[in-house]
Amino acid sequence: MPVHLNHTIVSVRDKRQSAMFLAEILGVAPPTSYGPFLVVSVDNDVSLDFIEDEGPVRPQHYAFLVGESEWDEIFGRIRDRGLTYWADPGQSRAGEFNTNDGGRGVYWEDPSGHFLEIITRPYGSGG
Repeated sequence: MPVHLNHTIVSVRDKRQSAMFLAEILGVAPPTSYGPFLVVSVDNDVSLDFIEDEGPVRPQHYAFLVGESEWDEIFGRIRDRGLTYWADPGQSRAGEFNTNDGGRGVYWEDPSGHFLEIITRPYGSGG
């Protein structure tokens, strides 16, 4: 059997707020409960399993590869919510998106400070 990422645990301040935020922004199914987790599934059979952490949340980075039309829809939801977004991971190009590798990409934060990204081309794919 090939190796596939199946799930990752995402520590957050409020699992319902963060899981709903991600599902709504990405336009995927609402989160489901599994034990102490709220699970957001994406299209390649990977899930992000949200759990509340009583200590400070250590921000992580989560990048999602999406199609051109999905990128437009997601970016529209980011703008409709008035979220701050950046073209770069250093957060120096606010209010812009990038065209790396001939695609488009943008970064924004979730309610717990995790750094989210959508891209239409994998890094290093040229363009």
